[in-house]
Amino acid sequence: MFRWAIALFLILLVEFYAFQAFKTAFKTRWIQIVYITISTLIVIYIIYQLSQFDRSIGQTQRSLWTFGILLIVLIPKLVITFVLLLEDIFRVFAGIYNTFAQNESNGFLPDRRDFVSKLALGIAAVPFLSLIYGVTYGKYNFKVLKQAVAFDDLPSSFDGFKILQLSDIHSGSFDDPEKIEYAIDLINEQDFDVLLFTGDIVNTRATEMDRWIDTFKRIKTPQYGKFSVLGNHDYGEYVTWDSEAAKRANFENIKAIHPKIDFKLLLNESVTINKGDQKIAIVGVENWGRNFKMAGDINKASRGLTDKDFKVVLSHDPSHWEYELKDHVKNFQLTLSGHTHGMQFGIEIPGFLKWSPVQYVYKQWAGLYEQSKRFVYVNRGFGFHAYPGRVGIMPEITVIELKKNNSVV
Repeated sequence: MFRWAIALFLILLVEFYAFQAFKTAFKTRWIQIVYITISTLIVIYIIYQLSQFDRSIGQTQRSLWTFGILLIVLIPKLVITFVLLLEDIFRVFAGIYNTFAQNESNGFLPDRRDFVSKLALGIAAVPFLSLIYGVTYGKYNFKVLKQAVAFDDLPSSFDGFKILQLSDIHSGSFDDPEKIEYAIDLINEQDFDVLLFTGDIVNTRATEMDRWIDTFKRIKTPQYGKFSVLGNHDYGEYVTWDSEAAKRANFENIKAIHPKIDFKLLLNESVTINKGDQKIAIVGVENWGRNFKMAGDINKASRGLTDKDFKVVLSHDPSHWEYELKDHVKNFQLTLSGHTHGMQFGIEIPGFLKWSPVQYVYKQWAGLYEQSKRFVYVNRGFGFHAYPGRVGIMPEITVIELKKNNSVV
């Protein structure tokens, strides 16, 4: 009960400040009434939809859009609240000063200034418009990112070998078949030798993928095949099941999706790719995450491999690299991960700025990272989850080219 009271207080506080800014900037009474009416209806709609969330079903298109509307409305109002709270702190100190200075001609608190309210509305318009852009265009604004990575110990036959990485499909979130078809065409336009998928093919249920099987089966099979691993969402952990048997059946059905789209699913196991008398290993680890499903076993997955073998590890959660792989005695040269989505929100200006709130949770959250000549590449994700959009962090198709370090004879 106490938590609900706190939540209600915060909602009222944010709504109060948002209305204060609007009222100060727009003096016309009927405009204020329209604002109050729309805001009230939106709050009622969100509360109702959240109260209808069924944990036995999980995320649906309706819950996805409800959360999207919540963010579109809430984040701009939080910005307004922050600005006006700062102004109120200034007003309180000004009132205290005026009291001691016996200058109370305008009352204790100075009037709220129009320009501050207009400034708050102007600043809030940036996330408001950005979030709308994210749900209307950004979520399907697929980008092909190309990355070369050089290694001292890469077998020379694999110099120039190209990996296409996909991650975090989250098929249950898709709502535009034409955009997904376009993305598949974009994948097929790339030049690659092997395709590697690093988990989260669905949000929760295997049935989410039913309508997309034929679409993803269109992805061309390169010379050295298509391999995949599971992500945290593929274990059905985020809904309430009727029984453990139902949960296990869903998990088996999710694993069965991969061969249907011509992916070889690796479950704590490895495969070898041979070129002439040289080879590299693809090591597929089940999900490993400190706060999520912990099923990954790198020692089992790499059984039979040595520190001299060149290895590409598929591990959904990049924290696996941070906490185990980068210092492992078997020398895992390259790890491919996903999971973070770059939080689907941030700022990226190549060569200048890369920021997202997710960086305060994950040290490695988007792109290439290196330590002691061991690398991890974190894919920003193909699909989307929770917020039905992307702002600044676009859906990604990655082409990674393995290079032999020229300084090594």
